[in-house]
Amino acid sequence: MKKITMAILSATIAFSFTYSAAPVESVDAKVKVYANCTALNKDYKGGVARTSSVKNKGGKTNYKPFVSKALYDANKSKDRDKDLIACER
Repeated sequence: MKKITMAILSATIAFSFTYSAAPVESVDAKVKVYANCTALNKDYKGGVARTSSVKNKGGKTNYKPFVSKALYDANKSKDRDKDLIACER
């Protein structure tokens, strides 16, 4: 009886993890590509960083950048100094 109960419990847990995960494609589909840095800075004053560990090469900034790998990758062309922060201010 114990083995049957454990098997049912294990199957239930595995089933719940399988169907509760959000699809990755829906997150990537909502990433916005901005026309220029002025448009990006209206939504993200400090720009967009690829990771939280990147450092700004250009000197002191006024705002902390928003961290998002997907958003940075979509707007990578706006990172002129190639420091992994697009449109920093």
